[in-house]
Amino acid sequence: MEDLTLRRETPADYEAVEGLIRAAFYNRYVPGCSEHYLAHILRGHPDFIPELDLVAEAGGELVGSIMYTKSFLTDEDGAEKGILTFGPIAVRPDRQRRGISRVLIEESLKKARELGYEAVVIVGDPDNYVSRGFVSAKRLGISLPDGSFPAAMLALELAPGALAGHRWRYRESPAYEFDPAAAEAFDAALPPLEKKELPCQQSFWILSQATLPAE
Repeated sequence: MEDLTLRRETPADYEAVEGLIRAAFYNRYVPGCSEHYLAHILRGHPDFIPELDLVAEAGGELVGSIMYTKSFLTDEDGAEKGILTFGPIAVRPDRQRRGISRVLIEESLKKARELGYEAVVIVGDPDNYVSRGFVSAKRLGISLPDGSFPAAMLALELAPGALAGHRWRYRESPAYEFDPAAAEAFDAALPPLEKKELPCQQSFWILSQATLPAE
């Protein structure tokens, strides 16, 4: 998009960004959503990375947002490596499928490399991220602490070879932990939206439950 610009989020953007995230995620994965509440609490957590908290503008309007936190890999010897996770990433519904998320991801990953981070692990639909260089986390030897390999867990080396030669256990930041009742109360204080059960929610559930064989 020729008129698209990216910049750091400011406090003046918070309400609009949370509204954008709410609009993008409502009824997408479950009836309603909690991603806007997650954005609301992420900013105050020590693992939140303000330098990678970006918004996209087009025509003077906010149309996209991406947020990052620190996350962690532990190798077979117990050594820990600090890495990154992004999310929520959102594009305003009427501006989706125009390359905005691609620009948000590519520019934020460029900044992440400049900050010295070596890898990113996310959970998401592979169809949305493999074109950006992400691969199954299993291919880089990354599992959850219980040794499982979720099909939706993806990874990207920002520094080639940074994860080579080890088996890793991934731990996301506790910044992503929240009280569902608090999220529900936060949403209830906003202008009402209709919660719906949609087929895309079943697709998400299937993907979120799928795991790859350990061997």
